[in-house]
Amino acid sequence: MMHPPAYNCFVDRDKMDSAIPDLGPKELSCTELQELKQLARQGYWARSYALRGQVYQRLIRDIPCRTVTPDASVYRDIVGKIVGKHSSASLPLPEFVDNTQVPSYCLNSKGEGAVRKILLCISNQFPDVSFCPALPAIVALLLHYSADEAECFEKACRILACNDPSRKLVDQSFLAFESSCMTFGDLVNKYCQAAHKLMVAVSEDVLQVYADWQRWLFGELPLSYFARVFDVFLVEGYKVLYRVALAILKFFHKVRAGQPLESDNVKQDIRTFVRDIAKTVSPEKLLEKAFAIRLFSRKEIQLLQMANEKALKQKGITVKQKRQFVHLAVHADNFHSEIVGVKEMRDIWSWVPERFALCQPLLLFSSLQHGYSLTRFYFQCEGREPTVLLIKTTQKEVCGAYLSTDWSERNKFGGKLGFFGTGECFVFRLQPEVQRYEWVVIKHPELTKPASLESATIPPSPSYSVSSEPADRLSPFLATRHFNLPSKTESLFMAGGSDCLIIGGGGGQALYIDGDLNRGRTGHCDTFNNQPLCSENFLIAAVEAWGFQDPDIQ
Repeated sequence: MMHPPAYNCFVDRDKMDSAIPDLGPKELSCTELQELKQLARQGYWARSYALRGQVYQRLIRDIPCRTVTPDASVYRDIVGKIVGKHSSASLPLPEFVDNTQVPSYCLNSKGEGAVRKILLCISNQFPDVSFCPALPAIVALLLHYSADEAECFEKACRILACNDPSRKLVDQSFLAFESSCMTFGDLVNKYCQAAHKLMVAVSEDVLQVYADWQRWLFGELPLSYFARVFDVFLVEGYKVLYRVALAILKFFHKVRAGQPLESDNVKQDIRTFVRDIAKTVSPEKLLEKAFAIRLFSRKEIQLLQMANEKALKQKGITVKQKRQFVHLAVHADNFHSEIVGVKEMRDIWSWVPERFALCQPLLLFSSLQHGYSLTRFYFQCEGREPTVLLIKTTQKEVCGAYLSTDWSERNKFGGKLGFFGTGECFVFRLQPEVQRYEWVVIKHPELTKPASLESATIPPSPSYSVSSEPADRLSPFLATRHFNLPSKTESLFMAGGSDCLIIGGGGGQALYIDGDLNRGRTGHCDTFNNQPLCSENFLIAAVEAWGFQDPDIQ
């Protein structure tokens, strides 16, 4: 006969039995990380209360931590002084949880009070943690699987005190949290384009919606789902959180795509969807979807996160403040272009990386104002990165490109035509219909080959050179040298000479413009794997280049 699980005194037995039915004790003998990874993804310990408790204990014990990390004995020493005569239920929450509701999951009232006590003691021991809305959910989950409050406190402290720079576990400042939200927005823009398009259409400020991403996981997800995510998170780290949140958004879009959305309510709609996720998808299917997304490497995501953090610091956004509507970066009253209207410019702005979407468009070059000269175009654009190139043909077709790198880089090739730029570049068409083409590697990561193949398959190419960076420089996000590409043709982003400008190369050019800004051509190229952006040979009516200007900080 199977014995009922020995829950601790904080768990409501009936709730727990129905949320995560226990299938009895199990053994775990493996110690290899690779094997643990597989077992976590498969949910090996998900249906054994005792085993999950043991696994959490072991995985958290193995986190490399600062030397002085508070442990269970510290909790026993301080809890009386900190809680004082308060009843646990009336304890205030520390400021760093930012008014987050403490999810109760399957805790009884004693458990709910214990979470508050633990959070206050953590805040006493970690004065440097200034913003951490994920912590209440983490403490509540860990309390289900801890022998007592002190053990739960110790586990949470070890997660906060992790000092391995390559293992980011939880955001502990507003700057880190906000840049994670921007990074999530960038990932949605790259990996969930249909959902992103819907969000842009129905929300005033799309970044406000994405700023909620951690709440979906740490608060709205039911316990049986959140625990499965946390199992994998402890083994694989922060990147798992991005994966699961992207999968949630994909499922939300699939369910909601055909239904009308309340534009002011999409944030609430997603929260409700996540709370009731069991109606749509099982925990297994959610994780399956999450791991089917072929995400950037951890290093690449870290570079993006750092770039976003730097952009926020430069704008002086390091503490929580009322956010300006990012959507209004393109103001109807002071935006004027000969080529696009406000709505089209907002579409383009919704595609650019989040760290630049906070800026306002600034006209750098206009053929009608500065004349039809490529030399003048370069002169007006140099010193600016990124830039947006817009072209209108005499047939009223509109296309263009987002270019990540300063045009002055073209001078490094000693007068020869050379390619430069990064994988953030993309090309697009706006008229007759809207279409964006990103770097081919984003949709086809299988193009990156093991390094041994690289030298064997690069075709000799005397006609142009490709910019390379010194290996010790921390190169920008999506720099080509982070990827072992079988040939250079997938990384020919932008090139400029005195007699022509080229965007996208390999097997053709996405855009070619002559030195008089008079004629151009477009075709398929390997770098963006695009269709022609307008008529294949075209005459130019107007060319504009736009830069990104920081809004005045009030």
